[in-house]
Amino acid sequence: MNTGLLNFEPAVARLAEALLARGWRIATAESCTGGLIAAACTARAGSSDWFERGFVTYSNAAKTELLGVDAALIAAHGAVSEEVAQAMVGGALQRAPVQLAVAVTGIAGPGGAVPGKPVGTVWLAWGAAKGIQAECLHLPGDRDAVRAATVAVALRRLAEAARA
Repeated sequence: MNTGLLNFEPAVARLAEALLARGWRIATAESCTGGLIAAACTARAGSSDWFERGFVTYSNAAKTELLGVDAALIAAHGAVSEEVAQAMVGGALQRAPVQLAVAVTGIAGPGGAVPGKPVGTVWLAWGAAKGIQAECLHLPGDRDAVRAATVAVALRRLAEAARA
């Protein structure tokens, strides 16, 4: 597997600059990326000034135990849903001393597709105490490509939110 974390350096630099300018810290709540967003952030020297922690919540039980996502919400909407992604962000904001958080939950493949949610479906959510936004991504390619594209979009959305 080639995660290409160094390819994220320009995006991480923009994110770091925006966070440092506001004195903000972030947390990540990751399912399908398995910690790759956190790894991309912490690959940058000095990231301890703005990166607080990452939650890798790959299983539904982890989403419930570590982030407080209601199991009934997962049962009603599925782990790969806007509702669960938003709840993951909410949980990260409640459980970490941060101003901004991001969450991803998706189907990176090659298996796992269900009707209406093909491989490459990823729900991304990000936000702060003032509100949480979400977006559904439909990403092409194999597992590595889906995960790398998810990291890229997540870093971009975090930087935009930190500048807003």
